[in-house]
Amino acid sequence: MRGLVAGNWKMNGDTAGALQMAVAVREAAPALACDLLICPPATLLHTLANALVGTTVAVGGQDCHANAKGAHTGDISAAMLHDAGAGWVILGHSERRADHGETDALVRAKTVTATSAGLSAIVCVGETESQRVAGEQIAVVGAQLAGSLQDGFEGVIAYEPVWAIGTGRTPTEADVAAMHAFIRGQLTQRFGAAGSAMRILYGGSVKPSNAAALLNLPEVGGALVGGASLQAADFLAIASAVRG
Repeated sequence: MRGLVAGNWKMNGDTAGALQMAVAVREAAPALACDLLICPPATLLHTLANALVGTTVAVGGQDCHANAKGAHTGDISAAMLHDAGAGWVILGHSERRADHGETDALVRAKTVTATSAGLSAIVCVGETESQRVAGEQIAVVGAQLAGSLQDGFEGVIAYEPVWAIGTGRTPTEADVAAMHAFIRGQLTQRFGAAGSAMRILYGGSVKPSNAAALLNLPEVGGALVGGASLQAADFLAIASAVRG
C-alpha cells in the first residue's frame, strides 16, 4: 500500500494560504510515491476541496462530533465535513484528549459516526513524557488502541508520542520502530488480514531533516505532520522522502 503523508494545520491558515498550498500540491502530487492529505481548519475545508477537485490530493477535517446532528453549538458533524468536501477526519489527537478531555470511548464513538458518514478516520495514539519515563508506553498505547477502535475499523492509526509534538524532539529510530511493530501486532491480532494492511503513520516533530530516516522504518506507513505542513516546501520535502 502507498504511504500517506497527512498535514494537520491545527488552528492555523487562511484562504490565501490554502489556495497557495493547493497550487503547490497539485503540481507536485503526480511525481510523489505517496498519497497526500491536508486537514485544514473547518473554515477552509470547502475552499481547499474545491481547489483540489480532479487531483489525487485528499482533504480532511481535524475532528467531528460523536452525534450525527443535534443541539451541539459550535460543533461540526461528520456529515457536515463530508458535505464540505472532506474524505477524512483526524480523531483522538492528543490535543483533543488533553484540552477537551476526550476519552477512548468518545474517540471510538466518533470513529463510528465518521465511518457512517463516509469518512476515513485517522485515529491518534501516543504516550506522554512521564508515561515514557515510567516505561508505560506499551500499556498506554495498547489501551488506547483497544478503547478507541470499533470492531471492523478500517482506517489509519497515527502514533504520536505526546512529548514530541511541536517540541522539535523525536524518539530514536529504534523506539519508533518498536512502537510501530507493537501497534502492528495489536492490529493484526484484533483485525486479522485487515490489521496487517492498515497504514500506521508516525507523527511528532516530523520535518524534512528527519523524514527519510523516520518514514522508511519498518511498519511506518507515512506521517501525520503538524507545523511543517503549513509550508508547501517543507510538506512536499517530507512527502518526497517516502520511497515507493
